[in-house]
Amino acid sequence: MERRLKLQKEAEPEWARRISEHPGCEGVFSCLQCGACSGTCPLSIYMDFGPRRIIGLVREGFRTTALSSETIWLCASCYSCAVHCPRKIHVTDIMYTLKREAIEAKLYPRRLPIPVLAQEFYRAVRSRGKNPELWVVLRMALKSHPLILLSMIHTGWALLRTGRLSLHSEHSDGIAEIKRYLDLREVA
Repeated sequence: MERRLKLQKEAEPEWARRISEHPGCEGVFSCLQCGACSGTCPLSIYMDFGPRRIIGLVREGFRTTALSSETIWLCASCYSCAVHCPRKIHVTDIMYTLKREAIEAKLYPRRLPIPVLAQEFYRAVRSRGKNPELWVVLRMALKSHPLILLSMIHTGWALLRTGRLSLHSEHSDGIAEIKRYLDLREVA
């Protein structure tokens, strides 16, 4: 990822305010930038920006940079950041909000399988009411990194052979209720 100096004129302060209105994100402006979240995050060494930096980008309104970072997708939701935060900021909730925004804005990193997996899982549950693991993983791999399927053949075959993986795509009986609930969540 190319790093360049961010200019204040590129910031969207209104976006930062809207993020802070989401449930769990209210504390984004009270962050001290102490670094406790980044220091306790077990995955921060793999992130392009640590959690502290993402919070800083959000606070300043650098929408595109925050939403297109790999950091929000690498968050393991372990809550270590929130537990160690002296201001009790729900960093994990902020990461979830940013993931949803990134998908809506199509700003997630291309070829990164995690956002593709999230979208495929959502589509499967919305259309079938269940998660057909085989088909969700297959579509995720085809859309993000097709050659990874070669490394999955042995495991897939073993799962099929032992009955742990099904080729059938079942539907839930309560599809209408699931769609109604998801529609309500999309509006909120």
